[in-house]
Amino acid sequence: MMRELTYYVAVSLDGYIAGPDGEFDAFLAEGDHMQPIWARYGGTAPTDLAAAAGLPIVDSPFDTVLMGWNTYAVGLPDHHLTNPYRHLRQVVFTRSHEAPSGSEGVDFTGSDPVETVRALKREDGKGIWLCGGGALAAVLVDEIDRLALKVNPVMLGAGIPLFGERTYAPLSWRSTSTQTFRSGVTFAEYERA
Repeated sequence: MMRELTYYVAVSLDGYIAGPDGEFDAFLAEGDHMQPIWARYGGTAPTDLAAAAGLPIVDSPFDTVLMGWNTYAVGLPDHHLTNPYRHLRQVVFTRSHEAPSGSEGVDFTGSDPVETVRALKREDGKGIWLCGGGALAAVLVDEIDRLALKVNPVMLGAGIPLFGERTYAPLSWRSTSTQTFRSGVTFAEYERA
């Protein structure tokens, strides 16, 4: 069976995964939604953050995480998170940035994202997690098998869209699960129709 690519991300009501400068502090980091979502998608926090919060990283549905440079760079330079998901295989797509010092174990590539994902899908292993960003999601849209959206009860008004610019081409998805929490977060999962 071929591995699947899941775009698992927090998103605002108006469709942004971050503010104009990559801000994501408007998204809820506490509430009754956290434990059930972690139970389903454990291992999706940076290794050190998971350890500090006492969150187990074993039994994750993923063994590989993909991200664009801007998503990776959230941990730089203030937090020095050059190897954020040490418990996962990490692939960062960039054509214009060099690997920072301390990033051993992170694969920085200028390769075509679609071809890279197709090759990863043919390998043995668990699922592949696309954690951002929107421009990379737009490039990989035809390779995404599942969407897992933490829809937060906030509107950002501007920022990085869930999917970056794409030509008009409607894609149908089938809802597989929706759960709304007292926190106001709705967790919605879809698979390609």
